[in-house]
Amino acid sequence: MPGTATPSARAFYHVAVPLPLRSPFIYSAPKDGTPVLPGMRVLVPFGARRITGYVIGLAQAADAEGFRVRPIARVLDAVPSLDASLLEFLRRAAEYYMHPLGEVLRAALPPGINPFEKAGQFHEARIRQKFETVFTARPMPEDAAQEMQRRAKTRWAVYTHIAAHPGISSAALRSRWSTCAAHLRRLTDDGWLDAQQQPVVGDLFAGLDIAPDTPPTLTDEQAAATDAIVAQIRTGQYGGFLLHGVTGSGKTEVYLQAIAAAREMGRGALVLVPEITLTPQLVRRYMARFGTELAVWHSGLSDRARYDAWQRLRSGEVKMVIGVRSAVFAPLDNPGVIIVDEEHDTSFKQETGFAYHARDLAVLRASMSQSAVILGSATPSLESRHNADAGKLRRLALVTRATQRPLPHIEIIDLTQHRSGPGGQTLLSAPLHRAISETLSRQEQVILFLNRRGFAPTLLCRDCGEAIRCAHCAVSLTYHTHPRGLVCHYCDHRQSVPERCPACAGTALHPVGIGTQKAEEILRELFPAARIARLDRDVGSGARAEAVLDALRREEVDILVGTQMVTKGHDFPKVTLVGVLQGDVGLHMPDFRAGEKTFQLLTQVAGRAGRSTHPGRAIIQTFNPQHPAIAAAQHHDYARFAAQELVDRAELGYPPFGKMVAIRFNSTDADAVEAAAKGLAQHLRNAAKATGTDVTLLGPTPSPLSLLQGRHRWHLLLKSPRQDWNRRLLLAVVEAIEAPPKGVRIHVDIDPFSML
Repeated sequence: MPGTATPSARAFYHVAVPLPLRSPFIYSAPKDGTPVLPGMRVLVPFGARRITGYVIGLAQAADAEGFRVRPIARVLDAVPSLDASLLEFLRRAAEYYMHPLGEVLRAALPPGINPFEKAGQFHEARIRQKFETVFTARPMPEDAAQEMQRRAKTRWAVYTHIAAHPGISSAALRSRWSTCAAHLRRLTDDGWLDAQQQPVVGDLFAGLDIAPDTPPTLTDEQAAATDAIVAQIRTGQYGGFLLHGVTGSGKTEVYLQAIAAAREMGRGALVLVPEITLTPQLVRRYMARFGTELAVWHSGLSDRARYDAWQRLRSGEVKMVIGVRSAVFAPLDNPGVIIVDEEHDTSFKQETGFAYHARDLAVLRASMSQSAVILGSATPSLESRHNADAGKLRRLALVTRATQRPLPHIEIIDLTQHRSGPGGQTLLSAPLHRAISETLSRQEQVILFLNRRGFAPTLLCRDCGEAIRCAHCAVSLTYHTHPRGLVCHYCDHRQSVPERCPACAGTALHPVGIGTQKAEEILRELFPAARIARLDRDVGSGARAEAVLDALRREEVDILVGTQMVTKGHDFPKVTLVGVLQGDVGLHMPDFRAGEKTFQLLTQVAGRAGRSTHPGRAIIQTFNPQHPAIAAAQHHDYARFAAQELVDRAELGYPPFGKMVAIRFNSTDADAVEAAAKGLAQHLRNAAKATGTDVTLLGPTPSPLSLLQGRHRWHLLLKSPRQDWNRRLLLAVVEAIEAPPKGVRIHVDIDPFSML
């Protein structure tokens, strides 16, 4: 432990540091006597540098015996950044995911607020609390008032304006009188004004005018679901719900009614969504119901905007937050309802660093805060379905659309029978081409889904058959035309298109396959009169993506082609046709969830069609029309798909019938990473034998994506009926995990979702 000072009678504190170190460190109270409370950020000496740590509690003097304990250098908070309930929630999250507590606490706070040292230089926090001066007027005797009116008319005007608006800021006064600074000084010096410093917190919605809406009449199914959830909220006790509603069934209205019930009780609400692109649409809808009393949290915001949202929540100024997975850590006091919309979506799982699942943490937070939790989806994850079957969640069903329109008719096109469409191109089969033409003739809109970015997935040499591959990852580079070049979608390596093949020096380089850029080009050729737009990560996220979606809502786009960004939760009344250009892209991934993910994706994207008064239609092009996931999606048959998939999972002991842990190894040295993986696997086998733990080890093997960002990758999987058995085995070898061979990194992923 760090230390230079001998322990004395003064207080000692456990401090977690944001480093890959599992145990907290002990520091003594700061020399200046500043009060220290759990949840506060503190600057502490750590070796030869100073870093930001987080106070997690008092330490006993006996804990410091035998160590030279150093004092806290500086207390960074006037009040704790993490209150007691949030601190305990994060402690339990760190324990379950076996991740260092300091790194978990850092992940829960807005970026840019911690001071740091780099290359021997100390830097204050990038984002700091701003303050402004606010003024309140004191009563003025009649004679002094008359004298000021006669001799200093502007000063009198400033004074009377402040008297009518107590607590007005200097910035507001300057906007009215640009030269008021001297008058404010004089009025303050003469004792006619009280001046105070007040924190400045930005409002993301300042000046935004959204007309309030009127809650609609609920369908019978919506009313039944709402009544059950509201009754639970009013008990003030924990209760979990799986809201299984088909696409367009009005799940969001149920969420809104639940939030209203929580607000009536003076409690807050947390809403998690899977995509940044969903947030603006939802924010408008929530503001129409609840006004601007909400905060937004996602990575598309600036650090300052996230800090301001965090401050508004921490102060209690607002009690509702909408955001992506990291919003599960928002400093929301006393939540009454926590909602996870599209709970099945894999983007709720953080894959790197602190590898948490926001859906599962939402359930944990709800149970700890005695609030209701709603997991909503048209295609619930099999884990949530299993928990409902086991009675851990109460299942509420919305089986019809709120508009009373039927679900879209889904047609499957067998690409082994329809190898090419009009003009010999292979993007659109003749039936899909015809359906698009008919839809456009009715002045309705089309969404086309293709889960491949770029112009073509591969640039292939036809002389030797080699693809141009990324120098840092075990994948081929994707060919892009705007701007022209080759891009790795894993490490973002970019390079120009070579004139000759690097393998054989041949010149017969040709793009192979179709990405969204190529699809857009083909569509412009086939439908020259149509207004066509594209939405994928190359177009951008945040405001740029929202601009494309807004154009579709305003009916300024006839055909939108895109990746998964077009599939999630959007509501476009004039979209009546959805086309899936390659329905089986994900079926052959090395992932036991491949079928589940494909079924969910196809069902979700088909559900974008026919959500208003016009009937909807979906066409799925596939080489595997008989695959269970595709056959079930055609008939909107979740029950059939889930029943068979659960049987298969149970036979193999995969989740939800078993618990898994992925241990991933990476290094720039191929031999070192292989040796580390095999060495740890042997430690685990020895520990399993010694403890009699029923854990199956799969691997180690090279990862399917065996080279990423210049680092060679191996992995092994632990599988057992109970997570505590996996945990017991990991704890037996924790020293080997935390002290890997030089140059090798080891990452433990509890409940992994990615098998790559």
